[in-house]
Amino acid sequence: MCLGVPGKIVEMYEKGGLHMAKVDFGGVFREACLDYVPEAQVGEYCIIHVGFAISLLSESEALETLDLLRQIGSFEEELGPEPTP
Repeated sequence: MCLGVPGKIVEMYEKGGLHMAKVDFGGVFREACLDYVPEAQVGEYCIIHVGFAISLLSESEALETLDLLRQIGSFEEELGPEPTP
């Protein structure tokens, strides 16, 4: 199963002509493309699915969803292993 996981945008930049972000998933950081949500800003929460931000959501919705994912034990499974530098 593949889920969209909420994360907080902590940094925005351009990479290869794409709008990208460093996203915090409750202490786990990943890179994501922001081209589908051009209105996104640093500090906002978004749903990330396979490396792409697909929608924005409120902080309370994001934190509630992250908590539920941790409770069911699928949080690390959905994010995958830490990328190697």
